[in-house]
Amino acid sequence: MSFIEQNTAYETWMRTACAVVEDDLERKHDRMSKNSFKFLRATFFRWAHTVRATAPEIMTLPAPLAVGDAHVENFGTWRDAEARLVWGIKDHDDAAEIPYASDILRLAVSTRLAGFSIGNSDAAQAIFQGYGEGLNDPGPTLLDQEEMWMRDYVAVTDEQRKSFWDEIDGYPAAHPSEDAKSALLASLPEGAALERFAGASKGGGSLGRPRYVATALWRGGRIAREAKALLSSGWDWAAGSPDRPSRFDDAVNLATAAPDPFLRTDRGFIVRRIAADTRKVERDTNFDRKLDAKLLRAMGSEIGSLHASTSHLKHTILNDLKGKDATWLQATAKAAAASVEADFAEWKALQRLKPDRPNDGIEFPALRA
Repeated sequence: MSFIEQNTAYETWMRTACAVVEDDLERKHDRMSKNSFKFLRATFFRWAHTVRATAPEIMTLPAPLAVGDAHVENFGTWRDAEARLVWGIKDHDDAAEIPYASDILRLAVSTRLAGFSIGNSDAAQAIFQGYGEGLNDPGPTLLDQEEMWMRDYVAVTDEQRKSFWDEIDGYPAAHPSEDAKSALLASLPEGAALERFAGASKGGGSLGRPRYVATALWRGGRIAREAKALLSSGWDWAAGSPDRPSRFDDAVNLATAAPDPFLRTDRGFIVRRIAADTRKVERDTNFDRKLDAKLLRAMGSEIGSLHASTSHLKHTILNDLKGKDATWLQATAKAAAASVEADFAEWKALQRLKPDRPNDGIEFPALRA
């Protein structure tokens, strides 16, 4: 099946699974046209095809509970129940039982497509080494205690704190569904005074799903909560099991993690506390300079730690890993990246044939020839 056909099928299914925000879906289409990295982020449902086409041997490997949509921007910070600053995987929307090598392969592909200054060989070596370490010695990454070096990578400036609230206040007013409204209100602390509900247009692969924000006043300051529609993993959809229950709650509450106490599913939505210091660390000029082998090694370790939670497969995975090395990961990532680039070219060619559409006042950069 071509990418265009599979994308159409996935979006048709999405409309049966949630109240798709069509304007956001158009914005997603536009983002997918910008570059192959943004395209990768937006199309996890296609990943199983990519793996099967470029590295079919992966499909028979042990399949622990996995991230699914692993990529270099799917990491960030939160506070655990002890208010400790934790760094790790931020988006578990596509968690599922997936052959273990898929996650580290996708992370390596994302680093390659994003065009960071770190070389592909060094990136593969760091990811592969970190993954083995995380499998062997799983546990959370605590920035107040054991991994204080990482604070420089995730520090939040005063400007970013102001920008966070400016963005929230710029969201348009919205009327959430009763389920979304109930989930948001239930997530607020007792005594919080609701300010308003707003609609948020964010994300890569999740653009098009209903996403709402509630702001409130509580004990002298403002707080915010977000609710995003929960769907089945794109991996399960691609496998012909779109009704398989989400593994989101399982993935965020592992024994090897220090979970965010505000993050949960409720009434068909993923609900979380949002704040300037509880965020994904996404690509910007500053992050481009900071991404290095040490951080990629930590990303690989986080994936390994998650996989280690499927304890009955841990030793099987470690034994299989002995037959592979970073050279294998680099070569496989090169082939998979080429497949993603081909899908991206198919998509971009289609978008050029479409007439211009209104963009609701949002400025998008022009497509490059």
